Amino acid sequence: MAAKTTLNAKNLETLGAQRLAELLIEISTGSAAHKRRLRMELAGDQGSAEVAREIRKRLASIARARTVIEWHKVKKINADLETQRSAIVTVVAADDPKEAFDLIWQFLTVADSIFHRSNSNDIAFTETFHQACADAAVIARSAGIDIDVLADKVFTALQDNDHGQYDPLIAEMVPVLGKDGLERLKGLLVQWLNEEEKESADADRETLDWGGGGTTYLDEIYARHRQQRARIALQDIADAQDDADAFIAQQPEETLRMPMVAIAISDRLLLAGRAEEALRILDGVDHRFEMPFEWQEARVEVLEALGRGEEAQAYQWQCFEQSLNGEHLRAFLRKLADFDDIEAEEKAFAFAHGFPDVHRALAFFLAWPLSAEAAKLIFKRQAELDGNLYELMTSGAEMLQEKHPLAATILLRSMIGFALDYGRSSRYRHAARHLAECASLAPHIDDFGSARPHDAYVAELKRQHGNKHGFWSLLR
Repeated sequence: MAAKTTLNAKNLETLGAQRLAELLIEISTGSAAHKRRLRMELAGDQGSAEVAREIRKRLASIARARTVIEWHKVKKINADLETQRSAIVTVVAADDPKEAFDLIWQFLTVADSIFHRSNSNDIAFTETFHQACADAAVIARSAGIDIDVLADKVFTALQDNDHGQYDPLIAEMVPVLGKDGLERLKGLLVQWLNEEEKESADADRETLDWGGGGTTYLDEIYARHRQQRARIALQDIADAQDDADAFIAQQPEETLRMPMVAIAISDRLLLAGRAEEALRILDGVDHRFEMPFEWQEARVEVLEALGRGEEAQAYQWQCFEQSLNGEHLRAFLRKLADFDDIEAEEKAFAFAHGFPDVHRALAFFLAWPLSAEAAKLIFKRQAELDGNLYELMTSGAEMLQEKHPLAATILLRSMIGFALDYGRSSRYRHAARHLAECASLAPHIDDFGSARPHDAYVAELKRQHGNKHGFWSLLR
C-alpha cells in the first residue's frame, strides 16, 4: 500500500481544494510556463472560445519575441509550443473546427519567428511544426474549408518555407484538397515558377559579391531559390498524383545525371511499371561521382524487375567486391539456395581477408559481426594497421577484448604507437588509457605469439619514447 506522503492524485485530494490552490499559486510563482498552463486550464472551464482567445494571445506573443533561443532553452520553448498545439487540437477543434483551423494556421506562421531566433537548428521545432501540418489537414476536413481557399493558403505557406517547416504540407493536404484542389495548387505553383523577374538596371541591382565568375546579383539568387521551392512542391504534387513524368519534368537538366536524382526518378518509374526506362536513367548517371549504396541497390531492384535475376546477383557480388559493404553480401546470400549461401559466405570472407584496404576489411568483419575473422585479419596484417584511425581501432578493441584479448591489444598498441611516433601530444591522454587497457588484458593472453609480452612492450616504448614526458607523466 502506498504511503500517505506518496505523490499521487488520491493523496493530493486529501489536501482539499483551497490548500491545493494555494500550493499551485506558490509553485507557479516565478514560472511563466506554469502560469500559462494554469490560465489555460481556467480558460477551459469557460469554454473553447476562451481557450482560443488565450492561444491566440500566446501565439502573437511568441511571434513578436526577438530574444535568441539558445540550445538550453529549446526544450522549454518547444514544450510551450506543444501546449498551444495540443489545446488547439483537443479543445478548440472539438467545439469549433473553423476557429481551430485559423489557430493552427496562426501556429504554423509562428515557425518563421522560432527558426529565425534559434541558433541550435534543433529538430524538435521541426517535428512540432510538421505535426501541426498534419493537424491542419485533419482540422481543415472537419471544418469544411473551401477547397480554393485551402489551396491558396497552402500555396502562400509554401512560398515561405525557408526552414522546411511546411515540407509535409502537400502530402498531408492531399486527401482534403482532392483532385480539383491539387490542380488549383499546381496551377499557382507553375505560375510562380515561371514568374518573370522585374528588370532593373545593373547599377540599381544589389550585388552579393564579385567573384572570379563575375558579379552575383541578389535578385538572381532569389529567383533560383524561388524556382527550387516551386519545383520541389510540384514534385510533391506529382507524387500525390502518381505522375512519374510530371516528377521528372521538374528536375533541372543539369541534375538528371546526379546519382541521387536518378534514384528518385528510377523509384517512380519502377512503381509505374517502366523498368526499362528506370535502368536507362540509372545507367545514364555521371560516373565521375562515386556511386552511393542506394544507387547500387536501386540498380539491383530494377534488374530484378526486368527478370534479369542472374545479372542482378552478379552485379550485387561485384558491388560487394568493390566496397566490402556487408549489406550487398547479405542481399546476395538471401537469393541463394540452402547450403549455397554457406559456400558463398566462406568465399566472401576469404575475399575480405585479401582485400587491399585492411581497414575496410576489418570494418566489414566487425560489422558482420565476426570477431574470430576480425582477429585472424589483425594477426595476419597487423603491420598495415593505421593507429590514426582511432574510431575503428577503438570500436574493434572493445568488441574483441573479451574473446580475443591479443587482437584487441594489437589494435590498442597501434593507436599508442601512432600517438608516440608522431608526437601527437593531444592524444597522449588516450594513449595512456590504451596502455592501461593493454595491462588489464595481458593476464588473459596465454600466448603473445610474435607480439611482445606486455612488460617487454612497455620497456621498448620507454627505450624509444622515454623523452615523451607528457605521456609518461599520465601513467604515474
